[in-house]
Amino acid sequence: MSATKTKGKWPLAFTHVDLNSDTNLLKLVAMLTMLIDHTGKMFFRSDLMRIIGRTTFPIYAYCIAAGCVYTKNHLKYLSRLTLVGLISQPFYAVALGHTYQSMYAIAFKDNPVGAVLNFYVQSFNHPSIFLTLILGMLVIWTIREKQLVLTAALALLIWRITGSIDYGWKGVLLMVLFYLFISKWWLSLPVILAYMLWWGLQGSSYHLFGVSFAMQGFAICALPLIYIHTHSNIKINKWVFYLFYPAHVIGMLLIEMALGMV
Repeated sequence: MSATKTKGKWPLAFTHVDLNSDTNLLKLVAMLTMLIDHTGKMFFRSDLMRIIGRTTFPIYAYCIAAGCVYTKNHLKYLSRLTLVGLISQPFYAVALGHTYQSMYAIAFKDNPVGAVLNFYVQSFNHPSIFLTLILGMLVIWTIREKQLVLTAALALLIWRITGSIDYGWKGVLLMVLFYLFISKWWLSLPVILAYMLWWGLQGSSYHLFGVSFAMQGFAICALPLIYIHTHSNIKINKWVFYLFYPAHVIGMLLIEMALGMV
């Protein structure tokens, strides 16, 4: 099946998703693998748990692309992502060890308000995954709206700050590729597979059949979930998926503090 077309309609404003549309199930899987990943990093220093966590980002990347097709209001969609990202940021920075001396430049006892504001602002030296998701959504949105000058401007911005965002430009491009081929699974699968194989080969930490690859190579394990149609009929309020991120980071940070690890 292909996207619904009408005469004169911009062909990249897709109205049909030909990949797995059971996004609630996909998000539940992503939440679980993210929790495993962060637990492995924060408490167990486990490579196996981090490997399992590599499947999280491709699932969320696809869900962003599918969400841009399904949503009736892109501005509200963007607002929700931004709100949760802003709430999560300082907790993410502390829990996952992305703190800097500049965050503590103002003593709390001398200037409580200034110290809190400085801590919050400086925590963005290492933004959470939400900035990557937001940038990916903005690029897709501009493509859907045929605002290609804005698309190019965003691409330049992403290229400029790629070292400061999770997964860099490669992560944003994955979301865009999911979107561009979302109405034809038989085109999407080889494109995404080739791209993720190439991405995974950008490293040499692991070896299989004489081939060296990075941990990111294990992200390819997410593809069956994305391309095989499931029909779980799971219905969960969208805010559960949004709030899980700050909730699990705050919860794990509290555990770290109780264990004296922070």
